[in-house]
Amino acid sequence: MGATRTPRGKWIEEGLRALAAGGPEAVRVESLAQALGVSKGGFYGYFGSRGALLAEMLDTWEREVSEAVIELVESGGGDARARLDRLFTIVASYEEGPVVGVDADLAIRDWARRDEAVAERLRRADSRRMEYLRSLFRAFCADEDDVEVRSLITFSLRIGSHFIAADHGGRSRAEVMGLTRKWLLR
Repeated sequence: MGATRTPRGKWIEEGLRALAAGGPEAVRVESLAQALGVSKGGFYGYFGSRGALLAEMLDTWEREVSEAVIELVESGGGDARARLDRLFTIVASYEEGPVVGVDADLAIRDWARRDEAVAERLRRADSRRMEYLRSLFRAFCADEDDVEVRSLITFSLRIGSHFIAADHGGRSRAEVMGLTRKWLLR
């Protein structure tokens, strides 16, 4: 009986972990193999090069932060407010994780500052996420300015709230996030 191969997805996840920890330069075949506890030979069974892995990491990230989340939200049905509420819950549960966690998102944003091809993928993913938010807010907000503001606030909270270290006037961060969620859904 032959040895079990390390699944392709594990290489991608480990690549995204390395990216989050040290940027694209940290995504090295030997380091990934060591982290996975395997030889690097298995890598070449899936990927022709490090560049191919980087492209698949971006493909996976883009799919998982946009289309996969949208499909999950939509599968639960309900009106736009119910779907937004579900979206907020799903995204809040994605704080950690190699593919959809905030660390991967931030690492890709940093990488995009230095690589135009990555920047284009980031624009595409962000535009898809924003358009989905607009479609939901449009269902109960008649004013397009209101739709855009709510969409931008919602998306900005996902990306930027981790950088804010402010006190909240006697409220917990969870309480303020709950109030924000309630305000956005009114």
